Amino acid sequence: MSDIGRPVMLGNGSLTVGLGEYGLVHDFYYPYVGLDNLTNARSVRHRIGVWVDGRFSWMDDGTWDLDLDFEADALVSKIRATNKDLGVELSFTDFVDSDFNAFCRRIDVKNISDSYKDIRLFTHQVFQISRAGRADTAMFVPDENYILDYKGRCALLIYGCHEDGSVYDQFAIGNYGIEGKDGTYRDAEDGELSGNAVEHGGVDSVMRFPVGLSSGEKTHIDYWIVAADSQFSAEKIHHQFISEGIERRLETTRQYWQTWLATASGTVNTLDKKYRDMVKKSLMVIKVHCDKRGGVVASCDSSIYNSGRDYYSYVWPRDAAYAVWPLIRLGYRDEPRKLFEFCRDILTTDGYLMHKYQPDRAIGSTWHPLLHGNHKELAIQEDETASIVYMLGEYYDYSRDKDFVFSLYSTLVQPAANFMAEFVDDQTKLPHASYDLWEERFMTSSYTAALVYQALLVAADFAEEFNYPDDAVRWRNVAAEMAESAKIFFDPERRIIRKGFLLQQDGSLEFDNRLDISSLYGAMMYFPLSMGSEEIQSTVKVIEDTLLDKTPAGGTPRYEKDNYFTVDPTSQGNPWHVTTLWMAQYYIRNQQLDKARHYVDWSLSHVLPSGMMSEQINPITGFVVSVTPLVWSHAELVNTVLDLTKVKPHLVAP
Repeated sequence: MSDIGRPVMLGNGSLTVGLGEYGLVHDFYYPYVGLDNLTNARSVRHRIGVWVDGRFSWMDDGTWDLDLDFEADALVSKIRATNKDLGVELSFTDFVDSDFNAFCRRIDVKNISDSYKDIRLFTHQVFQISRAGRADTAMFVPDENYILDYKGRCALLIYGCHEDGSVYDQFAIGNYGIEGKDGTYRDAEDGELSGNAVEHGGVDSVMRFPVGLSSGEKTHIDYWIVAADSQFSAEKIHHQFISEGIERRLETTRQYWQTWLATASGTVNTLDKKYRDMVKKSLMVIKVHCDKRGGVVASCDSSIYNSGRDYYSYVWPRDAAYAVWPLIRLGYRDEPRKLFEFCRDILTTDGYLMHKYQPDRAIGSTWHPLLHGNHKELAIQEDETASIVYMLGEYYDYSRDKDFVFSLYSTLVQPAANFMAEFVDDQTKLPHASYDLWEERFMTSSYTAALVYQALLVAADFAEEFNYPDDAVRWRNVAAEMAESAKIFFDPERRIIRKGFLLQQDGSLEFDNRLDISSLYGAMMYFPLSMGSEEIQSTVKVIEDTLLDKTPAGGTPRYEKDNYFTVDPTSQGNPWHVTTLWMAQYYIRNQQLDKARHYVDWSLSHVLPSGMMSEQINPITGFVVSVTPLVWSHAELVNTVLDLTKVKPHLVAP
């Protein structure tokens, strides 16, 4: 089993919960998708423990057989944990309520032995509301029989009850991870809890549910954590849950997801049966990363923090644009509209988007400097600005939502297009250098140039549509000059579309002749007439000879000698779902459908059992590498399957 990733992600656009490889809560984001993470995979995870006739086991101690999945038509988990030695089987049905910020679990407990069992189930909760898990308070509230974990404007109400409505019989609250203490969860291991009713600092809590079952008998426990801005607000939701019962909330949530998927059902039902469930799951993965206030987060899997410096729980405008593309094609309106409004609000006064953002619209962390050599440069990736303008054009093509797009003309389209038209080097007539889409190299990349070119044409179309003829002429003229200059991206020696170049201060060009899948994709999608079919085809030939299927796992890395999370230094790099599916899209456009299906099937064969797609794949073992799920991977899968089924292709030119 993988030691990284989130086999199940649950959420409602405000509360997002990630379940790790043992079915335990690892990520708990509130009040934004991806912000703040009130637990943290580096040091904190909730636990489930079982005591049976004097023996104790935690679900993550390696003695349980686990099956983790979620439903194909609702973000509801299907988790089974079996411990044959203890004679116990646990089945979890988990969801985040569609209407209320509450994480809910129904835990079915079954005696699979041939004799009566005295079973005690323990649920452990640990949060870090304050920075570094200090200054939090957890306390037992006797009038309502719940545990309250709070700090400032964040209150977490924790409750559980048996099938007959009776509550847990014991609890304990204590310190976690401070003063040399492991945590109060240790109190459960003898089957008894201390009953300590309050603690502050770094805190955790445990509840006990005693269950006596005969052979083959089962019962269930209902459990929920309500997140709110105050104890009073949390209690109102808690009272409604007690009144309605968790079963009704589960069915309401299932109905929400089924209704949401219904927008795409007309198309999804025409797909090859082997793709349908994965497409639906991918759509829900995209949706669960869409914050109600517009941001689309790249990944809510925080496990990367165990080996890296930062999370992926940011809004990269590029990733967000690609994420909503399949939604646009399938008729969704709310999510892309909110993203465009989000980008309108974060656009700088000069008309460009920064590297990345938090879902609350604050600027995210960066590793791009403002100085190169002895001169100042923008710390941006220009393709991100272009991606949003281009995707707004896609939205308009599919929706004909003229009033909405017009409302963004002067606040998003016009300033962004003016920036792109001016951010051009006089010598080359191509975009000035910025960071590439992989966030690594400062240059004028072929991918960015292609996307900027196409974004300017989209903006010019809007200008004509909304009667701004001067804008249209200016932007088309700049785009035309870019098209005339695009041949510089072709390397005649290697017969490939090169990565790009950097214009030096003395006027010379420093070429990067690296083979990069994004160079092919940019030419194919955004620059097909300017680059030429022969150049594209010869680039594909070198990719097939150099990068594609050159490791036991198959697939393709992003580019030659890609060392990001490298596993095998003798290979060209780890295969990515995104780049491998881009190759499938090329084959679809060239009527090589068997090859295209092969690479779609390759992606499907390299997902977690639940269907979650990672960013990368181990080139030797085929196991997932890096964040799982990556929203962009799921989006490219859906787009590729739609192309394969000949749903209106996301193709700029023949």
